[in-house]
Amino acid sequence: MTLIKSISGIRGTVGGRTGDTLNPLDIVKFTSAYATFIRRNGGHGQQAAFNNHRPTIVVGRDARISGVMVDNVVCGTLMGMGYDVVNIGLASTPTTELTVSTLGADGGIIITASHNPRQWNALKLLNSEGEFLTAADGAQVLDIAEKADFEYADVDALGHYINCDEADDWHVEDVLGLELVDVEAVKNAHFKVCVDAINSVGGIILPKLLDALGVEYKVLNGEPTGDFAHNPEPLEKNLTGIMDEMKTGQYDLGIVVDPDVDRLAFICEDGKMFGEEYTLVSVADYVLSKTVGNTVSNLSSTRALRDVTEKFGGTYTAAAVGEVNVTTKMKEVGAVIGGEGNGGVIYPESHYGRDALVGIALFLSNLAHKGKKVSELRAEYPDYQIAKNRIDLTPSTDVDAILVKVKEMFAKDATAQVNDIDGVKIDFPDQWVHLRKSNTEPIIRVYSEAATMEAADALGKKLMQVVYDMQG
Repeated sequence: MTLIKSISGIRGTVGGRTGDTLNPLDIVKFTSAYATFIRRNGGHGQQAAFNNHRPTIVVGRDARISGVMVDNVVCGTLMGMGYDVVNIGLASTPTTELTVSTLGADGGIIITASHNPRQWNALKLLNSEGEFLTAADGAQVLDIAEKADFEYADVDALGHYINCDEADDWHVEDVLGLELVDVEAVKNAHFKVCVDAINSVGGIILPKLLDALGVEYKVLNGEPTGDFAHNPEPLEKNLTGIMDEMKTGQYDLGIVVDPDVDRLAFICEDGKMFGEEYTLVSVADYVLSKTVGNTVSNLSSTRALRDVTEKFGGTYTAAAVGEVNVTTKMKEVGAVIGGEGNGGVIYPESHYGRDALVGIALFLSNLAHKGKKVSELRAEYPDYQIAKNRIDLTPSTDVDAILVKVKEMFAKDATAQVNDIDGVKIDFPDQWVHLRKSNTEPIIRVYSEAATMEAADALGKKLMQVVYDMQG
């Protein structure tokens, strides 16, 4: 059983002993710590929608089976801390983020373990802007939790519980209002798409978006039961169902999201993967063709974004892995589009958060303008292949020592550029490999990119063997 505390929030498997998993006692502790952090830092929410002086927290969750239990514990704890709770129920991560800013709340908690399997859940913590806490803020929350330094409200100061069922509509309206989302062009294209919603909240909100865009669609795994039809990470090996459906030739595009709808993958009309890494590349290509500016992605993302950015005269910058690291770097360099190669599109004109709805609307607008098949659009971009491997960790594994040794091995290699802002990335002229400890699982991720999958996988496996040899 596992409990991981990191920049990505508090994440763990459900059940088991306290301190080792995400269970009711630990949920109370971390929720109380977050509420204490918000109180100490003044909240800063506008509270425009509420006629009271209590701080307000928005809570949303994906459809995973443990969600109701976690939701009840989180909301009750916040009320016990004297916070009003606006519960938007089953909602995507970007929907919850936007609701925080829409309502002028003091913060938000998203109950989701994103791409992790069904036994996992997590608390993702937002500030008053609807953005993830910075690493420094997250460290404060963990310190407060460690000290268990909480003060709960007396009976006359308990928070109120407010149900809100308008959040999805606000989100869709926000997407449709974006200048580069050409609703009329998409409607006139008469697209037909197939969607895999992985039995979570995508099955609720994506039909609303597609209806508004005039897109005909079929939804696979659309019931939000939380009993995922397949491994929820949107990788090719997990998507045989929708890929087979696409091969029937009935659709222009396949759309796949993860359980909380912040990651997005496309499938071509012939049933082949568009490439998870190319979700951001294609959306950035469209945005940059209309807007001059820079881009950001994380160190584990494809070089194709750099190539597309430079084609339009912009500057590409790499950030450490983690959404907040990417958004921080985007603000620093004035990026007009950014995100992560795992299918996460961040478009500041909407908000600083990965948003599959924004990605879908921009992609369809681009496709409508170009009048091409999805496979033809994919062929326009530089063709790189990324191999994604992993090394499972044991409690005795000294990850930091391993990464230091890897860095030392390549420091004197004249053909290699070594970057250690997040793990170790080794950049060669025609390929790269990146080793880093995951924020969300007890593993070392080993990502490598080259001109062919065989070359990329060989490079990754070579570095994995180096690590195994170090472990003895």
